[in-house]
Amino acid sequence: MRNVLVTGGSRGIGLGIVRRLTAVGFRAIAVARKESDQLTAAMEEAEAKNAGSLRFVPFDLADIEGIADLVKSVRKEFGPIYGLVNNAGTSAEGSLALMATSQMERLIRLNTLSPIVMTKNVLRSMMADGGGRIVNIASIVASTGYSGLAVYSATKASLIGFTRSLAREVGKMNVTVNAVAPGFVDTEMTQGLKDEQREQIVRRSALRRLVEVEDVASAVEFLLSDGAKNITGTVLTVDAGNTA
Repeated sequence: MRNVLVTGGSRGIGLGIVRRLTAVGFRAIAVARKESDQLTAAMEEAEAKNAGSLRFVPFDLADIEGIADLVKSVRKEFGPIYGLVNNAGTSAEGSLALMATSQMERLIRLNTLSPIVMTKNVLRSMMADGGGRIVNIASIVASTGYSGLAVYSATKASLIGFTRSLAREVGKMNVTVNAVAPGFVDTEMTQGLKDEQREQIVRRSALRRLVEVEDVASAVEFLLSDGAKNITGTVLTVDAGNTA
């Protein structure tokens, strides 16, 4: 059973990804601060179908200094790490002129620095094991922009630059590095949008709908699959045609 580490795996897109991966035969290791009720239910469901296919490791991903030990302990307990999905992130909406510097630092720490340091440590494991797959969850706002999300957009754009350069760096080691850029997904993160904002996004999309968690999870599954062995350094956009 191939191990895939999924950060932010207790809810939203991360939970959808771990559900999908366990359903197709991977062992998903969900990393998050707390085990949510939804994750507990998913673990019980996965255990009944395929024992040991969904595991939870509690960790605060803002603890940059602790990431190396986290990766060592995961590898020791579960074996080689085949895939890493850098999904954990936080969002903060508001005018840049009014945003506290401490809030900016928190966003950059969790959305940019944490996945880069996580990748560094998992990458060492992958190099020792002969290869692997890295998938970074970005966002369409990295390229389109969105009023009130300047710092969040900057963190997601940095992940795309990171993806492209790292793909060139580690390709010779049989490691692929790709990003998935979701549009506005129907999750807790978009519940804060006003009805007219949601309607505007739907109207702007070629398919006239919001993206669902399962759509993003399927894209991640594909990039981890054998069918994607020659895809690296790319960004797979899943946005219902919002940017078409």
